[in-house]
Amino acid sequence: MIQALKKYGPVFTGPTLIAFIIAFLLPFFVGLYLSFTQFTTLTNSEWVGFDNYKAAFDDSQGFGSALLFTALVAIVAIVTVNIGAFFLAYLLTQKLRGTNFFRTIFFMPNLIGGIVLGYTWQAMLNAILAKWQTTIVADWHLGFIGLVMLINWQLMGYMMIIYIAGLQNVPPELVEAAQIDGASRWQVLRNVTLPMVMPSITICLFLTLANTFKMYDQNLALTAGAPLGNTEMAALNIVKTMYDKVSMEGIAQAKAVIFFLLVSIIAFLQLRATRSREVDQ
Repeated sequence: MIQALKKYGPVFTGPTLIAFIIAFLLPFFVGLYLSFTQFTTLTNSEWVGFDNYKAAFDDSQGFGSALLFTALVAIVAIVTVNIGAFFLAYLLTQKLRGTNFFRTIFFMPNLIGGIVLGYTWQAMLNAILAKWQTTIVADWHLGFIGLVMLINWQLMGYMMIIYIAGLQNVPPELVEAAQIDGASRWQVLRNVTLPMVMPSITICLFLTLANTFKMYDQNLALTAGAPLGNTEMAALNIVKTMYDKVSMEGIAQAKAVIFFLLVSIIAFLQLRATRSREVDQ
């Protein structure tokens, strides 16, 4: 059996591996090379070394402030999304009526595209803010709150489904044993449920972190970086540098590489920290 798998393995893995190389590895290394050049096309590039990386953090680029704003949105969104999703999952795993209906309702926002979500929330929030004769792009604080609300509305239901799967895998005999020993509901949650659900927490934290940091279309539709670029997240800043500014393609590519490395490092540290707390079942 093992010999047959070794013999025919390339037949099954080959197409996927080729697609991965063409669609990911090759563009990544080409992009890495272009980040050290000034280019207009792949065949029209001039080597400039680390000049693009130095220019990426120039104050006029706004990349540093975009990274800080992205980190601020990500920190708040990761905490609120996961706390809210776990709370919903905990409620919907109790013996309540209509839990399947509510699971479907809470999950549905994840199926809506980011551009549609952005414009929808912009219209709703501006309608509310009209009472105070202002709009969501009048103050960066309002844009920040709007982005966090949008992220919560879109991602909370998705994370809730993952937490529900984790909660349903908690051995009931452990919960019963803790209750027999006199543990309160909070003690059972903290000392039994949370450690057993840690794999789901690891996945949800990673997905929330990745989706929040690389957010582009929601940011574009909701605020487009207004006012004065103060609500511009890193992905939007990179795209604007690439397409809205003349002869800045190399700098935009350098920003993309920096952004990729930062998100990869943060995600790696998060996965390592949470996986170390997982309990073998």
